[in-house]
Amino acid sequence: MNKFTVNDHQMAYQDIGQGPVILFGHSFLWDSHMWAPQIEALSQQYRCIVPDFWGHGQSDSAPKITRTLKDYAQQLLALMDHLDIDQFSIVGLSVGGMWGAELTTLVPSRVNALVLMDTFVGLEPEVTHKKYFHMLDIITQHQAVPEPIIEAITPLFFANNANQDSPELVKAFKQHLSSLKGEQALEIARVGKIVFSRRDQIDELDKFTLPVLIAVGSEDKPRSMLESYLMQDCITGAQLIQIPNAGHISNLEQPQFVTEMLMTFLDKVYS
Repeated sequence: MNKFTVNDHQMAYQDIGQGPVILFGHSFLWDSHMWAPQIEALSQQYRCIVPDFWGHGQSDSAPKITRTLKDYAQQLLALMDHLDIDQFSIVGLSVGGMWGAELTTLVPSRVNALVLMDTFVGLEPEVTHKKYFHMLDIITQHQAVPEPIIEAITPLFFANNANQDSPELVKAFKQHLSSLKGEQALEIARVGKIVFSRRDQIDELDKFTLPVLIAVGSEDKPRSMLESYLMQDCITGAQLIQIPNAGHISNLEQPQFVTEMLMTFLDKVYS
């Protein structure tokens, strides 16, 4: 992993391959290695920059000035400037899509294309906002992720039959949640509140003039197909793909489908 210092905190990132630049954003509670199946293929013809979100993977806790996803987008822009990368595309899943839209709004002339996977850039619905904040408060209180919270969180990320179809994936995720302790657990809760109290970007979407692909797992529980339709309606020419037999972490449940989908989309952008 490479390290970049911004606002006196170290951001970890992968930098793999050569060619047009693709900036990847991973899901909350995962890290940059989530993209391994796609990076293996895409890095053959693209330069893949894959940061760890603050508090995740090998990145430090978020700088105190990081209060919103727009703040984080500006820090990622600093990373791109540090690497002398002027033009890039963004592939973001979940919170990766949320900050991806922020970064596109911030520097529209520098973003060639945008992929929004299993995400929603509008306000978090009130019912889930309360539910997630309650979970994050419990994690803060315990400075860990208690077993009942692990059991509540895990199904949100996977398709209905994940225990049968992807048992190792589910097991590894539960073990990761169990490993979050002390300062790391506190930081996960803090950045989680940044994610789920994000601003409403829906009105920004009709300004997007770049190629946009929206994709969502057919069994995604946190991010419904309806939300993806809403985003598609706001972006002229946006393409929408439903990923079969996949939940929220669709790129790991259906890695071949997602890799081919991204290849097809990006090849058109850069052909």
